[in-house]
This record gives sequence, C-alpha cells and structure tokens, in this order.
Amino acid sequence: MEYILDNHDNVLYLIGGLALVIELTIMGLSGTLLFFALGCICTGVLVSLGVVSTWQYEVLLVGLISTVWAGVLWAPLKKLQGTDKAVDTSSDMIGMKVVVSAVVTNTSGAIRYSGIDWQAKCFNQDESTNIDVGTSVTIKAVEGTVMLVE
Repeated sequence: MEYILDNHDNVLYLIGGLALVIELTIMGLSGTLLFFALGCICTGVLVSLGVVSTWQYEVLLVGLISTVWAGVLWAPLKKLQGTDKAVDTSSDMIGMKVVVSAVVTNTSGAIRYSGIDWQAKCFNQDESTNIDVGTSVTIKAVEGTVMLVE
C-alpha cells in the first residue's frame, strides 16, 4: 500500500495500460476506454515530471485530459470506422433484374418475378419518376412485400 501512495505515476501508468489493453482486446476500439487510458498516461507523465503532486489534481487532470483526447480523436476515429453502407442481404431478390408489369411510381406499381406480380415502388422516392411497363429494373430493397426498384 505504501508503494501505491508513494508512486502515483506508476499507478496511473498501470491503470492506463490496463484500460488500453481492455479497449483493444474486448471493446474493439470503440473509444471510451481509449480516451481514459490516454488521460491516465498523460497525467502519469505530468506526475513524473513533478507538475502535479496531489491526488485531487491527478483525478481532475485525468478527466480533463480524457475529454481533450475525446475531442481531438473523435472525428478521425469515426472516419476510420468507415462510411460504406452495408450490402442489404435481407432478401435474395435484391439485385435481381425484373420487368415492370404495371407503371411504377413513388407510391404504387408492379413488377413481374418468377411468374408472379409483386407490388413495387420507386427506390428514389424524392424524384417524381414513372417507370413504364416493359422496362427492365433492378430490385434495390424490400419493404415487407413491396419491392423498391430503380
């Protein structure tokens, strides 16, 4: 116990290292423990340099430095997570090319697939597009029993 009371910097390094290991192995770089670990390590450096001497200031600095790291690293880490949209695999019909059997609008229409007429709507609902009968379209998504086509 005396070692812990006399070596705050080493305790902060240990806590920061454990938080970093947990973040990288269990949490998958989600951020929260990463910022806390960086706050502990930076505060440990300040304690080692003699800038901070009381545990109250150490706790305050861990919180403040963690917040600063969160502000600095949040956007870059968010970009690393990727913005690519996941491929919709909710239906095996997505991606199939089919023929329009009734004019498809933003609110109604029909396509013919496997000998059955299916309800359909335009995928891009912000445009006022009508797709004529006989046109080949691609199924982009499925909402219940309605196919969204483009």
